[in-house]
Amino acid sequence: MTTNGECKFSFLLIGLGLGAIGGLISALLARKETRELLRERSNKGLDYLNQQAGKLRESADLIVKKGKEFIGPHCDSVKTDTQAEKQAYQEERRENLSG
Repeated sequence: MTTNGECKFSFLLIGLGLGAIGGLISALLARKETRELLRERSNKGLDYLNQQAGKLRESADLIVKKGKEFIGPHCDSVKTDTQAEKQAYQEERRENLSG
């Protein structure tokens, strides 16, 4: 004779099995609609991300432009100074290695 606990466990297993079968059947019947829904939502998400990236790009360009205006023409002198320092370092290194 089965106890009350064993009976409940078997009903649980039967219920889980029937639920899994029902879920698979409903998923198979509705998978085309589900794929279309997912595709539509992903396209909307991509469009939103592209819009936000465009806004971010525009604001970054504006910030860079204002930064260049703030720095002014001294930006080129920094590049020239850096190149002069590199050249002096290389010449000093050549002198130390050769002599």
